[in-house]
Amino acid sequence: MRHGETAWNAQLRIQGHTDIALNETGRWQATQLAQALADEGLHAVYSSDLQRAHATAQAVAALAGLAVRHEPGLRERHFGSFEGRTFDEIAQHHPLDAQRWRRREPTFAPGNGESLERFYARSVDACSALAERHRGQTILVVAHGGVLDCLYRAATRVALDAPRSWQLGNATVNRLLHTEAGFTLVGWNDNRHLQTA
Repeated sequence: MRHGETAWNAQLRIQGHTDIALNETGRWQATQLAQALADEGLHAVYSSDLQRAHATAQAVAALAGLAVRHEPGLRERHFGSFEGRTFDEIAQHHPLDAQRWRRREPTFAPGNGESLERFYARSVDACSALAERHRGQTILVVAHGGVLDCLYRAATRVALDAPRSWQLGNATVNRLLHTEAGFTLVGWNDNRHLQTA
């Protein structure tokens, strides 16, 4: 799952490793997510060590009677000099870097940040290790939009530099199966639990 909404999500501001809390909507989304997963029979709950992911995971774990286990490999991509800026601000202050970012150049890294190539390897390796640790079990992983994008690409064999054509909603349910062959997509961006007022 991706974490619930934050104020910076609503402002289209890049968070990366900046530790931003859930906003009111995000806390509501986390509660709805917990209720939607109450009968899943989860064996473990893992989260990025950033508070927006931890708070989302905690809502589910509390209802399931589990503890949240932190996995730093699930952190969002480190966006360096892009963090704290909106998409428009990045285009204004870093026009050439913004173009490389929009083209999804795998080796490009924002100033003091992480390249897409390294981020992809970190994210997929972390999730693969968790899946291996829990063979035959159902686990919840709460991470970030970038991590979920990497997992979608790994499961569907879409190239890193291909444009994104799939949704990555906050606190939506995304289901993956892990086997010897890697990840397979089972369901994506299920937001039915967020449709009630």
